[in-house]
Amino acid sequence: MNRIESVKNPKVKQWKKLHTKKEREATKTFLIEGFHLVEEALKKEEVIKELIVSEEVSIPASLNVDNIPLTLVTKDVMKAISETEAPQGVIALCREQDYSFDESWKKVLFIDAIQDPGNLGTIIRTADAAGMDGIVLGEGTVDLYNSKVIRSSQGSIFHLPISKGNLLELLNVYKERNIPVYGTSLQNGQPHKEIEPADSFVLIIGNEGNGVDKDLLEKTDKNLYIPIYGSAESLNVGIAAGILLYHLRG
Repeated sequence: MNRIESVKNPKVKQWKKLHTKKEREATKTFLIEGFHLVEEALKKEEVIKELIVSEEVSIPASLNVDNIPLTLVTKDVMKAISETEAPQGVIALCREQDYSFDESWKKVLFIDAIQDPGNLGTIIRTADAAGMDGIVLGEGTVDLYNSKVIRSSQGSIFHLPISKGNLLELLNVYKERNIPVYGTSLQNGQPHKEIEPADSFVLIIGNEGNGVDKDLLEKTDKNLYIPIYGSAESLNVGIAAGILLYHLRG
């Protein structure tokens, strides 16, 4: 077991660099914070590379960390590498998950340029709860391993495959198999309840401000919207994704 007392330690500096997307992409690693996220990551083999624990914190006996390198740090070091206001005293260095698009996925969520990390995390958590087979992140979408995305997902990033890809190209896979593809559009859509649930479908959720890219909308079978009964201009994209996913899967 290692122990680090100085915030100037080279390992501490390296951990802090992982707060940036550039360093995460370069090293294929990222940090997670808190006991719940660590517990979820432990359910998958070889995700956690190293566990970083404050010397003031005890690891619950329920967490099996026997085969994971452990580093004890001081309260000041933990504060230096944490991105939360009230650190729980446990951080894990994790390997990025390498998922490729799988043509066998039948219930799939395509995400087109979602930029708010809280929204993306919420959508991933909702897709997990709705039993989706996989998620594809399109160009312009916020980094999956952004700390706010991870926290908002509540560990769901470890539960279902999430890949990256060209959404326009991947839509052809489903069009060729006659699996319905649904876009989301307030202007040129139809009420979502007019669509019957199905065992297979693709749903495309778009950017918070601009919606789904028009080139994608032109390739869908139908475009859907959720009726607004009050005075709100629109629904939050995470809420909308939840309503549509649960309706489409039945």
